[in-house]
Amino acid sequence: MEMIEEIYANAGVTPDNGADSSDSNNSYEEIDVNEDNLETQRTGRLKQSETSDTGNSHAGNKCYRLTAVCLLLLCVLLLTAVTVLWIKINTLNTENNQLQTRYSNLTIERDQLQSTNYDLNREKDQQEAKLKELTNKMINLQASYTDTKDKSEKLQMEKDALQKKLTAIDSQSKEGWRCFCSGVYYISTEQKTWSESRQDCRSRGGDLVIINSREEQEFIIKQLGNTKAWIGLSDIDTEGVWKWVDGTRLTTAYWGDGEPNNVGDEDCAEMLSSHISKSWNDRLCSAQLPWICEKSAFQ
Repeated sequence: MEMIEEIYANAGVTPDNGADSSDSNNSYEEIDVNEDNLETQRTGRLKQSETSDTGNSHAGNKCYRLTAVCLLLLCVLLLTAVTVLWIKINTLNTENNQLQTRYSNLTIERDQLQSTNYDLNREKDQQEAKLKELTNKMINLQASYTDTKDKSEKLQMEKDALQKKLTAIDSQSKEGWRCFCSGVYYISTEQKTWSESRQDCRSRGGDLVIINSREEQEFIIKQLGNTKAWIGLSDIDTEGVWKWVDGTRLTTAYWGDGEPNNVGDEDCAEMLSSHISKSWNDRLCSAQLPWICEKSAFQ
């Protein structure tokens, strides 16, 4: 329909208007020319269409090839990525296994260290207990040592004192002194008055004997035998009040029967009998008799 309208337009007529007879021949000629032109145009359009289709076909082939190449590259990339990931996963698995093994080894080592630490702590506690015990023993030993040392020093002092006393006694024994308990006694072989006898005893570092016990009485009697001798007893100051030379009053006496009788003003005491309980007698102080001196053994 469009083609017919186009023919009419080119001929200068419309479908509604008729052509006059004078122009009919020209009109047909023009129509023929127009038809030729239309044919030529149609042929050109067909060629253009074929050319366009051929170009589109070539463009489509290029697009398909490009798509295929892209897909191929994508597959290669995916394969590469999968390979890399696989290698990475294997590496991570290997590292994980190594870490797991190391963790297990460290756990075992930790347990061993904990066990060792427990044993060491227990041993430390035992050693501390032993140290405390030894410290206490050392303190006790130190105290015992100090006590023993003090006792040893004290014993040494006592030994030295005894040695000194023994030396003194030995020296006195050589001078005629006889030892009894803590005293030494000298029995003279000379004869003097009571006063002279006492003076002699004082010159020897002692005094006339003072009898303080029955044992001492027995000792002196044994030393005298049947000899008479002055002792350190008198009532020179007050008649009838007998005192020892140190000023103490007589408490225990060993007078013979009927003594003291003060015959002829007898104011000094002598020992004359071997009878233990009855060996004393009062005598004139001016009488000449042996005497008995007494002093400490450790002077």
